[in-house]
Amino acid sequence: MAAVLCVGLTTLDVTQRVDDFPAAGQKVRSLDARLSPGGPAANAARAVAALGGRSALLTALGADALGEFVKASLDPVQVTAVAGTTPVSMVVVRAADGERTVVSRNASVPVVAPDLSDLLAAADVVLLDGHHDGLVIPAARRAKALGLPVVLDAGSWKPVLDHLLPLVDVAACASGFERSDAEVHSYGVPLVIRTHGAAPVTWSRNGSTGEVPVPVVEVEDTNGAGDVWHGAYAYALASGWDPVKAIGFASEAAAVRVGAVGDWVERLARWQDSRSGSRSC
Repeated sequence: MAAVLCVGLTTLDVTQRVDDFPAAGQKVRSLDARLSPGGPAANAARAVAALGGRSALLTALGADALGEFVKASLDPVQVTAVAGTTPVSMVVVRAADGERTVVSRNASVPVVAPDLSDLLAAADVVLLDGHHDGLVIPAARRAKALGLPVVLDAGSWKPVLDHLLPLVDVAACASGFERSDAEVHSYGVPLVIRTHGAAPVTWSRNGSTGEVPVPVVEVEDTNGAGDVWHGAYAYALASGWDPVKAIGFASEAAAVRVGAVGDWVERLARWQDSRSGSRSC
């Protein structure tokens, strides 16, 4: 079974769907509301599990009711949580087009990594999101030393990336990532991928470049779509896919996410079952 270790941020998401975003000072009534785990690493780990992989998450959570709720909601992901806080993200999704706005505190306190031996011994691929320096740097260094593929979810530039990028095999960047592909390659990253929303995903490796189209889908909710993309990509790598060919699979999984309202995890699992008859790439 393909195994992915996701390292980084977990949040508690409070999500409300609205007809339109409120103006400053305005109050609006939401169409629905829900509580769920969120954050790049946690969402990616949930995607790996939904696709049928063995999913582990190294993160930080508070020793409080919020942390306990989030941890329980992540099942069947194997969660290793060091002492920290449980960030809360306020997410508002516009029903008409699935666009969202997010307010989050993210990682706010220093954390210390536990013994990583067992987590890395069980992993085929390590996925990092750049949050929690005290977790992602030790995980990347140990993974590199063990020869495990390291994938970076590069959503926005963070100072820690100066230290992480030399340890990364694949940097999967959002369209707005503040460094060019050439700059990312200059750190020694072999494969740089960049997503562009509904436009084709572009990639560059060893002087070659290309693009992969993404599925056309009716968008319901874009929150966490990039996280699902990264989780699906890491799962495909762990399943033995070629790193470029895995892009298409990841984009299909992300399309399932943006087409879902509510429990996207169950919808992603059903999609995986329907496309293969089993939980495998």
